This record gives sequence, structure tokens and C-alpha cells, in this order.
Amino acid sequence: MAMTLRLSDAEAEALRRRAELENRSMQEVARQAVREYVEGHSRADLIDQVLDEELPRYAEALERLGK
Repeated sequence: MAMTLRLSDAEAEALRRRAELENRSMQEVARQAVREYVEGHSRADLIDQVLDEELPRYAEALERLGK
């Protein structure tokens, strides 16, 4: 799927410099950044969901451990 990504001049320049440093295309660097962002947030969302579901079950035990 193709898309257009609009960057500010400063963002485009930073991306260009990073791509040059890594000897990769700007597109490759941007795609990797998107993958890392999605994966990182997906993990955080999963952890939040598990905590929301499981924490109440152990609330009393955790409270006693905290004393």
C-alpha cells in the first residue's frame, strides 16, 4: 500500500541525515521507525490489558506484600 508522508523541513533533513549515516534510503529508515513504533505500542497495550484484567484478582495479596 502506498502513502504520502508529509514532513517538515527539519524532519525531512533529520531523516535524510540518518539515512545517509546508515547508508540506507529514507524510505527504509521511515518504514523501520513505523514498525518499531507499532510493535512497541502493541506490547504496551497488551501489558496494560493483562494488568487491567489480572491485577484485581491479586489486589489483596499485593496489598499485604506492600505492608
